[in-house]
Amino acid sequence: MPSLPETWDVLVATLRDVLPIALVLATFQLAVLRRPLPNPRRLALGFTYVILGLVLFLIGLEEAVFPLGRTMAAQLTSPGVVATPGAGGVDPGAYGWVYAFAFAVGFGTTLAEPALIAIARKARELSAGAIDPWGLRIAVALGVAIGISLGAWRIVIGLPLPLFIMAGYAVVVVQTLFAPRTIVPLAYDSGGVTTSTVTVPLVAGLGIGLAESVPGRSPLIDGFGLIAFASLFPMITVMAYAQASEWRAARHRASEAAAEAETPAAEEHQP
Repeated sequence: MPSLPETWDVLVATLRDVLPIALVLATFQLAVLRRPLPNPRRLALGFTYVILGLVLFLIGLEEAVFPLGRTMAAQLTSPGVVATPGAGGVDPGAYGWVYAFAFAVGFGTTLAEPALIAIARKARELSAGAIDPWGLRIAVALGVAIGISLGAWRIVIGLPLPLFIMAGYAVVVVQTLFAPRTIVPLAYDSGGVTTSTVTVPLVAGLGIGLAESVPGRSPLIDGFGLIAFASLFPMITVMAYAQASEWRAARHRASEAAAEAETPAAEEHQP
């Protein structure tokens, strides 16, 4: 349990971060729009709930989520799970359980991400049901899972982060040229909604803990960057999902057209 001074420090820091946003909103409402605040008591109560919720959330991150990610990374890289590196250095193949855990964490936390659920439902409404919410959520979750697993592999082998990010965005640019135009903005936004309250703390803790456990890696240089992978790869998987759906629909239409063309020909040959 955090001490009372620590809780007070978190409360003060939260107020310092949130008050400017509240002042901007109030200033525009009163000075620019020149309208009174609707339901001021309700707004004050809601603002109090926001402050208390953020304080509890930040304390929970420090007390549970960040330590959990670092502890899991340390346990998965312990000598009982990973073979001790020999003279040749770190063996990336010995960290299979780390990659599997990164994949599972990325997939599971993304499916439970409230922001993604809301975006998927709104996409279904605006597309008149053409976009399947579950299909979109699974495509995004697969992208996050693949990205975090690849990011964990990058930490183990020690390659520079910019190489992976530049290559990934090159793929995004090429996909953008061929993906359906209606899905491209949604794919781009899908990368942002994954970096929210559920995914970020656990993934950041995993990256830092893994960098601390792998010999020769720096938590500052190598530990960060998993969130960049989690934001990048959903764009790739969502556009790939849309392209695959479009290709499957085109094949279905082509098969139906071929069947309709064969039907009159068969009727003409009948006696």
